Amino acid sequence: MKIIILGGGQVGANLAQNLTKEASDITVVDKDSERLRELQDKLDIQTIKGMASHPEILKQAGAEEADMLIAVTSSDEVNMVACQVAHTVFDIEKKIARIRSSAYIEKGIFRDEAMPVDVIVNPEEIVTFDILRLIENPGALQVMEFASGQVQLVGMKAFYGGPLVNQELRYLRQHMPKVDTRVVAIFRGDSPIIPRGDTVIEADDEVFFIAAKKDIKNVMSEMRRAEAPNKRIIIAGGGTIGKGLAKGAEIKFSVKIIEQKKQTASELSEELDYAIVLVGDASDRSLLMEENINETDVFCAVTSDDETNIMSAMLAKSLGARKVIALINNQAYADLIEGGNIDVVINPHQATLGSILTHIRHGDVVRDHSLRRGAAEAIEAIAHGNKNNSKVVGRRIEEIDLPSGTNMGAIIRGNEVLIAHDDIVISPDDHLILFVVEKKRIRDVEKLFENTSRLF
Repeated sequence: MKIIILGGGQVGANLAQNLTKEASDITVVDKDSERLRELQDKLDIQTIKGMASHPEILKQAGAEEADMLIAVTSSDEVNMVACQVAHTVFDIEKKIARIRSSAYIEKGIFRDEAMPVDVIVNPEEIVTFDILRLIENPGALQVMEFASGQVQLVGMKAFYGGPLVNQELRYLRQHMPKVDTRVVAIFRGDSPIIPRGDTVIEADDEVFFIAAKKDIKNVMSEMRRAEAPNKRIIIAGGGTIGKGLAKGAEIKFSVKIIEQKKQTASELSEELDYAIVLVGDASDRSLLMEENINETDVFCAVTSDDETNIMSAMLAKSLGARKVIALINNQAYADLIEGGNIDVVINPHQATLGSILTHIRHGDVVRDHSLRRGAAEAIEAIAHGNKNNSKVVGRRIEEIDLPSGTNMGAIIRGNEVLIAHDDIVISPDDHLILFVVEKKRIRDVEKLFENTSRLF
């Protein structure tokens, strides 16, 4: 597959890095020659310097033979025009664009006869939902949904005193006889562990488990001491993400939002129904103390400035906020501080990556989540065919030749959630949730779900 990536920033660079591991033919277009040089030094890709939406530049990038164009420049308008050119001039089959402005999305202009974009990725919307799921699940480091929300995959840190810490996983069923769940991966430091029955969970392990959404809180209580539900939320930053968070949370939680610009704060106060809007600096110690930061359950720093988010989150934690979440664009900062004074770091580029990868995967992959800053992936794929032409249908899970570093977590059969056990037989149209810790094996996983019926 030949793919053109427009934009060599963090999203474009992460995409290129992930796709080169899967032996795709990649060309990256950007106006910054130094950025392209850095990419070419690290990766086996082609690069073209120039305006991403210009027909001649796209031709140089190989648009006449391209199967897919992914427009992730910093400009919505450039991304949109590039997709138009790709459609009209080069007839590229699939076009993906990162569009930040909701004003474009809400007007219904994205269709072949108007603006031919096949897949729209909105980073702010993705990040907003990611943070809302964290607020709804106290103690979680990452929460991913599959099968229209029927199943959740949750990552959390195991702490001293948790019922399962220092015990073998085989005893999980004894602790929760009425709840079916499966631990699909454990990260001990930076080392992944594929769990077996005799695997022992240690304190400070990062544990990923899968269960039906209704059972998640029961499972989490087995991994660590149960945390009280979140009630009080403070949001630093009234931009697109901050406003979206406030709107999504204000019905269930007590929400305050701090915004430095008076005009933006005034507009927020008119748009929000229940949230309290404060004008001020989220890094102001006296302001946080006046707003009872020590009684706050979750502090979310989501301004457009990384340094402000880091400092305000660290200050909030030091003043007694139970959990702090910081939005950080710079990957170097994210790697440095996560797990320290800041409980959860959200990187919008990594959040966007999973949404784009979903549409690149071979086989019938309908959901792809990037985990641990791209170190692992969770995939939802649909099984098709029969025992004669499928590598999974009609076979028990124990008979399926899963690539190394791959673990099957759950099967969704209609409205029924089945946690993966060795004796379950896969049926046509089952949705399978797989956790992959060896990125180089992604292509092997995809091959399990490619439709080979035409060959028979």
